[in-house]
Amino acid sequence: MLVLGVDTATDFAVVGVTDDGEVVREVSIGPGPDGRPRHSEVLLPEIESSVDAAGGWSRIDRIAVGIGPGSFTGLRIGIATVRALAQAQNRPLAPVGSLAALARGIPEGGDRGGVLALPVFDARRSEAFAALFENGVVELWPPFVAPPDELAGRVQELDRAPLAAGDGALRFAAELEAAGATVAPPGNPIHRVVARQVCAVGEEAVEAPTDQIQPLYLRPPDAKRWRERDRGIPSG
Repeated sequence: MLVLGVDTATDFAVVGVTDDGEVVREVSIGPGPDGRPRHSEVLLPEIESSVDAAGGWSRIDRIAVGIGPGSFTGLRIGIATVRALAQAQNRPLAPVGSLAALARGIPEGGDRGGVLALPVFDARRSEAFAALFENGVVELWPPFVAPPDELAGRVQELDRAPLAAGDGALRFAAELEAAGATVAPPGNPIHRVVARQVCAVGEEAVEAPTDQIQPLYLRPPDAKRWRERDRGIPSG
């Protein structure tokens, strides 16, 4: 199966194609010199380059798209782009949890079997998006958002130390390590979502109609919170 994978939940635009699990092409493009993500600038050209490397749209069996949790703007750009392409090219579409995609690669950084994979994204606002997977595959905790002390409390209750990765794991490394988690060293490639893992999760996922592919935000966007604050509505 040839799978096109796309994820824009983090500051990186992740695009690639796999053929029965083998990488045909994959890229991960970070923020520009100004520090801002470049999803709107690079996503469509990189998708087209990846599809061309696979032999054209007619050879793509499925599109896998990361639905978050993550950046509100990034997810909106990525999902809208992929939904439009899936409709235009008549290709089936499968939603992929972005934390699940990150988790799939975490056991590669472990030195033992039975790894508890703890993918953690920096959710800003002094919070983290996280989930927990056995061997990076079986979901034990569904995605949630929490401040670092709450996440650390959940880690302390585990019967063995998880291996944590992601930009949130690096930001909250002190809290996670104090709770018993092992945080992969900075610079380890398992800290980033990569296209091959998006494709791997997407190959196993259930396809859905394009209008049912929706972002997993877990909390309202800042603009909505600001409007509610200005109207005197308590957040939560």
